Amino acid sequence: MPADQRAVPLGPPATSELQASYARCRRLHRAHGTTYYWATRALPRADQPHVHALYGLCRYADEIVDAPDRGSLAQRAATLQALRVRFDQGVAAGHSDHPVLAAVVDTVHQLSIDPELLRRFFTSMHMDLSVSSYRTHAELERYMDGSAAVIGELMLPVLRPPDPDAAREGARALGVAFQLTNFLRDVDEDLDRGRIYLPRADLERFGADPRRRVVDASWRAFCRFQVERIRDIYREADAGIDLLPPRSAKVIRAARLLYSGILDRIEDAGYDVFTARARVATPVKVAVVGREVLRRTPTGSSPQHQRNPAPHQAPHHPPRSTTRPVPNER
Repeated sequence: MPADQRAVPLGPPATSELQASYARCRRLHRAHGTTYYWATRALPRADQPHVHALYGLCRYADEIVDAPDRGSLAQRAATLQALRVRFDQGVAAGHSDHPVLAAVVDTVHQLSIDPELLRRFFTSMHMDLSVSSYRTHAELERYMDGSAAVIGELMLPVLRPPDPDAAREGARALGVAFQLTNFLRDVDEDLDRGRIYLPRADLERFGADPRRRVVDASWRAFCRFQVERIRDIYREADAGIDLLPPRSAKVIRAARLLYSGILDRIEDAGYDVFTARARVATPVKVAVVGREVLRRTPTGSSPQHQRNPAPHQAPHHPPRSTTRPVPNER
């Protein structure tokens, strides 16, 4: 039987507490991760709650780390550690009464997800409470292993590729590309939190300093370099998309097109990420998801370099290669 036609779980059991947990995760997803939310809507209905659950955990942890009203750094670290402990307890027990973890633990068990993947995620979340910048891209990659690459790995049981091992590196690359896109878009927001997710060595090489919040020749040169780096990673991820079952591939390709479209918007703004947040309009998101799901996709048809559509357009051809964990869509 083709991989995308295999039997799948029928979704969460109809208990009120578990339903409430999945519903809360779905609300978090829709409110804070609209790009990926709209792509998720094109997955089989039984799979969507599991994506909402994974997103919900990422967003919930993100809010613990970032929200000033959650207390001091030490208090937030303790709250995050308590969440991690409750996750481990829930996995061991097979269920959780936590309003977000109930859905997460259920998803882990239904899809046979390795809990170690989520432990790596928690490790990166803790880094946000102690590390404010990264010297090199390699150092940033170590952070992104748990904050981005692991998200791609977590999605594989939902997407069900015929050969998960073959698809893993592409999934990891896509998670990293999504997050690097977010980091460039959200420089201003991250500065307000006292963090810079751009390698200091690369900034210094171009003489760029985001703390000045000035779009000068040095900043534009750095951004051009960073945009091409990110597009290279998107191209690495495209090979993995082609290894997914047809329906899954279409959904992930739509998300890839939308996320990478943020890079187009950044370019269109002259690399000014300080005065306005680069966005892909909701009508474009809906149009791209609809087009990708409905069109017939030959093997090896992953997007390359075309630009994403303007808000009033939905071209037939695939656009060029819309944010901490990727689902934050920062």
